[in-house]
Amino acid sequence: MSASTLHISPDQLSVGLYIHLDLSWWEHDFAFSHFKIKDEGQIQALRALGLKQLRYDPARSDCPPLPLPTDTPPAAVAAPAPDPEEQARQARAAKLGALRKRLAEVDRTFIQASQRVKSLNQTLRSQPEEAIKQAGEVVRELVSALGGEDGAALHSINGKAAEDAYLHPLNVTVLSVMLGRQLGFDAEACHSLGLGALLHDIGKLQIPSKVLLKSEPLSRPEQQLLQLHCEFGVRHGQELMLDDEVLRIIQEHHEYCDGSGYPKGLREAAIGRLSRVVSLVNAFDDLCNPLDPRQALSPHEALALMFKQQRERYDEVALKTFIRCMGIYPPGSLVQLEDQRYALVLGMHPSLPLRPTLIVYEPSIPKAEALIVNLEQEPKLAIARSLRPAQLPEEALEYLNPRQQLTYYVDPRQRGK
Repeated sequence: MSASTLHISPDQLSVGLYIHLDLSWWEHDFAFSHFKIKDEGQIQALRALGLKQLRYDPARSDCPPLPLPTDTPPAAVAAPAPDPEEQARQARAAKLGALRKRLAEVDRTFIQASQRVKSLNQTLRSQPEEAIKQAGEVVRELVSALGGEDGAALHSINGKAAEDAYLHPLNVTVLSVMLGRQLGFDAEACHSLGLGALLHDIGKLQIPSKVLLKSEPLSRPEQQLLQLHCEFGVRHGQELMLDDEVLRIIQEHHEYCDGSGYPKGLREAAIGRLSRVVSLVNAFDDLCNPLDPRQALSPHEALALMFKQQRERYDEVALKTFIRCMGIYPPGSLVQLEDQRYALVLGMHPSLPLRPTLIVYEPSIPKAEALIVNLEQEPKLAIARSLRPAQLPEEALEYLNPRQQLTYYVDPRQRGK
């Protein structure tokens, strides 16, 4: 405990006290973990957390805490001692409820964003100015969310979203802006990066669906036609008056640093710095979410493949930064802990990539009260390995219920200091 703070009972709370919550960011619904109480509603919400004591800072408070009650009537019969197991069960249920509430909010924000992506794709031809306006709004919100002092937590999305066709550009945008922030890009560069990522495949509007949706290997002519989507996209982008940085991303998002990409086979120095970010993230999402779900890699497998077998394709600094800020076990990954339990990675923070938040499979605990483990707070617990769905027992897979289509979004609320 800080020397400047003191412990008080929840009964002593009053408007004007400066409170410190010793909880993780997802265990409460306040914007910050330390703040001055403004009204009675906040007092009721603090008491509803069920904490036995809280910390307050006298120097930053407007008043002293309320005095403790002194005239408590004696009980006729001593109350039974609380059941430790029941208390633990209730605490787990409350913790999971708080996290699910927070993730549901992220889900709702994601669905709104995905619907706007769907709308802009539908209006690119008929109302191009409105489409670009919608794209800019989505990107501005992401840049703002990821631009806080402590960044934003990344989550896998569990709710049902828009059609799968609109998940890829949104995934690429979310992850590209996150990576751009981690690389130190300023807000203006991140906005161009996000807009280019969101519109990187607009040239596919001119490619026949039978080619775009074909899950079998494309013929040579089909492959050549598909690769033209970069050129088609640049022409469309020029008609929409997009700036040069955005057009360059559309042109180069399939170029690789080793010269093996298309349409021009450019090498590292000739590829724009924003294009190199989108190329990397686009490749990652294609590995995790291919047209044929049977060929999908787990996020862990995709990162491992890109680093071990394909690293020459990508900007070295960007790839290492991407792996660091995604974590070795990104959200959506199925893992096995060192104590042999199975778990699903729910969320992570780029500053602590090896310590994600997990939901753990415990057959003795009902699924509705499943154990949530935040590895930031469990130094003795660690992940042993990443797993594919087929490696889990059927009952564990049903309990953890991972999404078939891997989708990411951000929680902009900052973690408590």
